[in-house]
Amino acid sequence: MQPSGQHDKQDVASSLRQQILSLQISPGQMLDEAELAQAFGISRTPLREVIQRLGGEGYLVFRKNRGAKVAPMDLTTLRQFFQAAPMIYAAVARLAAENATASGIRSLKEIQKTYRAAIAAGDGNSSALENHRFHAEIGVMAASAYLLPSLNRLLIDHTRIGQIFYRSNNSRDSDRIRKAADQHDELIAAIGSHSPAEAVEITLRHWALSRDQMERFVQPDPLPFEIAGGF
Repeated sequence: MQPSGQHDKQDVASSLRQQILSLQISPGQMLDEAELAQAFGISRTPLREVIQRLGGEGYLVFRKNRGAKVAPMDLTTLRQFFQAAPMIYAAVARLAAENATASGIRSLKEIQKTYRAAIAAGDGNSSALENHRFHAEIGVMAASAYLLPSLNRLLIDHTRIGQIFYRSNNSRDSDRIRKAADQHDELIAAIGSHSPAEAVEITLRHWALSRDQMERFVQPDPLPFEIAGGF
């Protein structure tokens, strides 16, 4: 059994991740340690440990003598995101198809079921977060100590951008969301049948579905969150 202090830190870390991915805490926003410590009912020392952990994961960045702030969504960040994303997603999909296990496929199917339920309910926030879980699980299945950290960093920005996409009510974006969900099913089938080339092809189509819409809104920091795109 874990000590209660360790459990508290895990809960705080999980909550902060969710708030960042859901845009409840905005990109570039400075964290107020005193405010967070009070809100979570945790002392400053374990809170700082959580903040350091989230910095290592890419959720936060640090400024000398200024503390931590949420990773920004500026022009440089997004340019690097668009350059790296298709390469990393494709490599992860290939390895996942090569290394897939029955338990991993079951996990993907369960996440996909929850993802489709969130879409059907019109819950944009949950749809984006379940989409994040889906692609993170593929990263776990790829079992690469080198690719997984890069994938997880990409997914932070992709999920934040995707929040706007999944909250959209226009018919064009609704069609894109349905198509993205169908591509998830195709990807599960390709990974489950250990078909790396097919998994890569589906992944690149999946990426293309969102790329053009996201690129329309790339502007200098602070980026206005009128962004559409789903992966």
